[in-house]
Amino acid sequence: MKLAYFVKPHIGGTYTLFRHLRTGLAGYGIDVRWMSCESTAEGAGIRHHDDEAGCMVTTPARLSEPERAAALIRELQRGRYDGVFVNVLTDRLQMNVARYLPEAMLRIMIVHNITPGTYAAARSLRDSVHATVGVSERCRRDLVHSHGFPPEHTVAIPNAVDTSVISVVGRKPRPEGRTRLIFLGRIEDASKGVFWLPTIMDRLPQAVSLTVAGDGPDLPRLTRRLERHAGRVRILGAVAPEFIPKLLASHDVMVVPSRFEGFGFTIIEAMAAGCVPVASHISGVTDTIIEEDISGLLFPVGDWGEAADRIARLHESPAFLDELSAGARRRAQSGFGLEAMAEAYFALIEKLVRERPPLPPPPPIEAWKMPSGLRTSLRTYLPLPIKNFLRVVMERL
Repeated sequence: MKLAYFVKPHIGGTYTLFRHLRTGLAGYGIDVRWMSCESTAEGAGIRHHDDEAGCMVTTPARLSEPERAAALIRELQRGRYDGVFVNVLTDRLQMNVARYLPEAMLRIMIVHNITPGTYAAARSLRDSVHATVGVSERCRRDLVHSHGFPPEHTVAIPNAVDTSVISVVGRKPRPEGRTRLIFLGRIEDASKGVFWLPTIMDRLPQAVSLTVAGDGPDLPRLTRRLERHAGRVRILGAVAPEFIPKLLASHDVMVVPSRFEGFGFTIIEAMAAGCVPVASHISGVTDTIIEEDISGLLFPVGDWGEAADRIARLHESPAFLDELSAGARRRAQSGFGLEAMAEAYFALIEKLVRERPPLPPPPPIEAWKMPSGLRTSLRTYLPLPIKNFLRVVMERL
């Protein structure tokens, strides 16, 4: 069986999941390849294959959306693909093309986040896919109970990491009397809460240092806000995936001040490296990964004072920090390895091959229409401070 995974290669969780799915499902005889579509000023219908793991379909910029979608469908047929993985809130054309695919093509939607916009987009494709995967129990619960997704075809499959690669990296001994704190991820305040980092550092002893690793739209502003802690803060920028295990193994604590998360790849990566997570308590997400006082610590979303207190507690108790470090490694290896995730996806695919739920006939590509859930909503125009406030309030409630 050959399946396309709609994504453009990048440093981020959606593409990381592709790499892990490709590795894990290969053992079951399933060939997963990434596929994306982009417009260029030249090259009429050129298909550029980056590598054996994927394909970029390029089309002239003058083509309309339905013409580009038709080119993508032709590539699926030419490549003899049996089905697709559709990732919510990636490229809207690739999401919408799921509604127009041939009836025989298997369609599995993956929901990566818990925001209203994500759920609105997923709901617009709900009746055009055979099954939906939520990357956390929270995703599945919200989709079924609040958005009308059929429970028998909506499953929770937690993301996984290759713990075998990370866990073999030896931990760098902690300097006596010091604690090495790290933030790793997209530098964006709206979702990741990065502007709380300077305030958290205000509350921590001078012996606690901070490394900020990642890139994003708020990196320049965060860098300026951290200037008052310049003597104990490092800003690394983007870090290539192959260097992340060594980076995590040289830090003691990872702080995760997110307002919302669909899952949290970096939490698992940190735990596999023995780096203890101190994370926002996001119901059905982080509390299904971190066992309080066993493999990490949780604090209420937006409560930077509690976050600082928990980090300070670890700094002041090296024995407790070592205990949680060992517990984090055990938790990552036992609960979030590639094998378990691949087995769950294979079981879902096998079930759909045996008994595929009926879907409405696909409309002709000439009837191409972008549903409301894939278009810009009024939420986009809310001032960011108001959106951030509402996110914190709703999550705490």
